[in-house]
Amino acid sequence: MAIEKMLVEHCSATLASIKSANLFSMYFTTEEELKRQIDYWNTCMAEKGIRLSELGVQRGRVLVYVYRRNQLQADLQCPGVAAFLKKYGYESVDIEYALERLRDRIVKSGSFPHEIGLFLNYPLMDVKGFIENKGQNYQYSGLWKVYCNEEETKELFRKYEKCKDVYIRLWEQGRSVMQLTVAA
Repeated sequence: MAIEKMLVEHCSATLASIKSANLFSMYFTTEEELKRQIDYWNTCMAEKGIRLSELGVQRGRVLVYVYRRNQLQADLQCPGVAAFLKKYGYESVDIEYALERLRDRIVKSGSFPHEIGLFLNYPLMDVKGFIENKGQNYQYSGLWKVYCNEEETKELFRKYEKCKDVYIRLWEQGRSVMQLTVAA
């Protein structure tokens, strides 16, 4: 299945429970097939504490958000996050509400609203730094643009990359996504 490869390549840190969420984009043939695949993986992953959600569908492509509910809820309840999101129309950090608001902002803008970083476990200060600096003047650029705690974040990037390399190798050796996914 197409989603299985995308999960391993783009969501290994979430599967390993070292990151609350990841995102990937993929083509699909029909909306029925897409829904069937998303439903299938949600059924399989429920026992592991992982959920897949469509954030946007456009011209045969879907943006799939993969997250660990408990970890995401903790991310959204970090100090300053609710007040920051409120500036962008988020009246609550309840997961269902916040994801619906994010989905709406993606659809209306046709691109990624910058607060999406908070839904991907990026530090609040890096999200704020990106917005305030319009993507410029960063200390380091890796999985996201880093505006503070450069060395600490570089180490985190190395951890995510190592996880991805290990997961791809194990998957290519025959391990299934379910075998690679850490339980909640």
